[in-house]
Amino acid sequence: MAARRVAIIDYGSGNLRSASKAFERVVRERGLDVDVRVTSDADEVAESERIVLPGVGAFADCMRGIDNLPGMLSALDHAVLNYGKPFLGICVGMQLLAERGFEHGEHHGLGWIEGDVVAISGPKLKVPHMGWNDLQVRSTHPVLKNIDTGSHAYFVHSYTLACANENNVLAQVDYGSPLAAVVGRDNIVGTQFHPEKSQAVGLALIGNFLEWRP
Repeated sequence: MAARRVAIIDYGSGNLRSASKAFERVVRERGLDVDVRVTSDADEVAESERIVLPGVGAFADCMRGIDNLPGMLSALDHAVLNYGKPFLGICVGMQLLAERGFEHGEHHGLGWIEGDVVAISGPKLKVPHMGWNDLQVRSTHPVLKNIDTGSHAYFVHSYTLACANENNVLAQVDYGSPLAAVVGRDNIVGTQFHPEKSQAVGLALIGNFLEWRP
């Protein structure tokens, strides 16, 4: 039997090398029969068992990068929404789940999670929100298995996903006010923090995602 494949989408954005290395490490340490593939090919993404969308940079640039890959938006919609394949968005990849982003104008997102991506603001807050911060876990979601409130994760972001439905916020972080740290619904999850840079917590989340059966 062929190894199960996880596709990490290369659309010109994202820390692809560190993300793929983190996934490969978890596969190795957990003894999983999973092929980690970095790809920009829509057919390869559509045929994969799991899909990861990383992201670093501006919301509009990242969305444009996906738009520019032939067939990718359609492949994502079919694989994730129609076939229910597990999906993980990381950082801006999580923000793209929103309906709209308001970084340098108004831009459409994937629209899979109701809400908008808006600037972090507050008196005396340093923006971007950068560095380690404590998670406040709100859900018993399988992707958060063995990740407890107080666990440290690494963040770098100036914008935040404001979910219209609070039930979509699986974990949050306190930075002047509560900000979404992990969001999700059905077979879709996203992390505002970088699991590939979050040491034990990040590796645990990646492992949970690879073993998740929504």
